[in-house]
Parts: sequence; structure tokens; C-alpha cells
Amino acid sequence: MNDRPAAVWQTARFRIDLSRPQVMGIVNVTPDSFSDGGRYAELDAAKARCERLLEEGVDILDIGGESTRPGSRTPELAEETARVLPLVRHAVTLGVPVSVDTSTPELMRAVLDAGADIVNDVRSLARPGAVDAVAAHPTAGVCLMHMRGEPGTMQALTEYGDVVSEVAAFLRERVAVLEAAGVARERIALDPGIGFAKTSEQNLELMARQHELLAEGLPLLLGWSRKSTLGKVTGRPVEERLVASVAAALMAVERGARIVRVHDVGATVDALKLWAAVAASRPSV
Repeated sequence: MNDRPAAVWQTARFRIDLSRPQVMGIVNVTPDSFSDGGRYAELDAAKARCERLLEEGVDILDIGGESTRPGSRTPELAEETARVLPLVRHAVTLGVPVSVDTSTPELMRAVLDAGADIVNDVRSLARPGAVDAVAAHPTAGVCLMHMRGEPGTMQALTEYGDVVSEVAAFLRERVAVLEAAGVARERIALDPGIGFAKTSEQNLELMARQHELLAEGLPLLLGWSRKSTLGKVTGRPVEERLVASVAAALMAVERGARIVRVHDVGATVDALKLWAAVAASRPSV
């Protein structure tokens, strides 16, 4: 283990250069996501969303067909597939890596067969067959996220002795499962799961101590965008959390995150350009 995570994330079609922080743009094709549910549920609207994010400078598109907000309902396989697969077939023609936010093994196989690059699973490949679905692909990337329970129960499962060390231990165990199945470490990224089975105070502690997660030696993906903790800190409703979301993305990157998953791509890209310009101007020691 070390505190210098991998500089490359191997995915199905791309070796993503992590020497520069990557902006992952959220494309929710759901009727009930907490922030933008229903806005991109129609295929044409979702395609336009992907193309707009490209114009704003997105590095990775992240397509999701299941809302994982607290209390949400898990869709049936046919429902999730109908939402996601047609958009994936379009997105893979756009020239950037395509991630699919799913826990469903059958859909993982289908989107990887359709050319998707990354499986981004809030359940950390815990469902039967999920590890096999990813391991069967020779190079597909995967993001393992920490969550307890299910979206409908997770906020009742927030008792930790030490939230950072327990999140790290969980992710370490899931990495070991993937490695045992033959998945190379360079294919794996980690997400501590901000807002998933965690209180606002625990989310803030994860940010404050984020450097401890770098000891796993794998790239960190952070998703703070528009989360309720930002609303609690600022007093702003979800539609007014742009500034807090961009600030959280910058703080995550400053603390070592290599991928930030966001709704507001253009603003985040601009902020990271300024951050990079300042970093480049620092005199070498």
C-alpha cells in the first residue's frame, strides 16, 4: 500500500490518464433521482444531455437507470435495461469513456457487450454474478463504492466506530474479491460513498481524512455533487448547490481524488482548470 494512487485507470476502450483530474458527468435516465429525476428519462433528452456535457468538457459519461436516493425503489431488470441500453449504444459513439451506474449483473454484461468502458456499482459488485460479469471482460474498468444495506434502508445503518477506517476496510475486502477473480488492480477505482449510509458529520469526516483512503494505492472517485450534506452546511435547496458542489469537487481533488462525479460539468471543468493553472505556477522545490 502507498499514498500515490495509480496514474492510469484501465477501462474497456481507454487507458484513462489520471495525471489530470477527470470529470465524470452524471446522466440519470430515471424518473426519480434526487436532483434531476425525469429530466432525461426520454432517449432524445438523454442523448442531448450527453452531447451538452461533451461541449462542457466532460471526460467520462456516467449513465444510470436506477435512482439510489434514500427510500428509492429498485427497478426490474427489463425496466432498467430499457432505460440504459439504448443510450449506451449512442454514448459509445461519442469518443469518451462511458460508465454505467448499475448493480445488475445482466445489465453489466449487456452494456459491456455494447461497448461501455466502466461498471460503476454502488453495491460494490455484491449481487450474485456481478463479479463474474466484470471479470469476464478482459479490460473493463470498475468502481467499487461503499454502502451499507440498500437505498431504502441505508440511512438507518450509520453506526460506525471509525467511519474512515471501516470504509477503507470494506473497500479493501472488495478489491481482494476482484483480484481473486482475476481483475487487475489497474482496472479498479474506489468510491467512499458520500451520502450512502453516512450522516452529514461522517461525510465531512471522510473529506477531512480523505488522504487516509489513498493508502489503498487505487484512484479515488468522489461524488459530492448536490448531496444533502452540502444543503445542511449551506442551508441551500438541491437546485441551489452549484457553488458548494464545485467547492466540494475542488477540495476532493486537492485531497487526492482523481475522478469527480458531478451534475454541473462546465462549472467544475472551469474550476479545475484554474486549480491546475495555479498548481503549475508553483515554483519547484
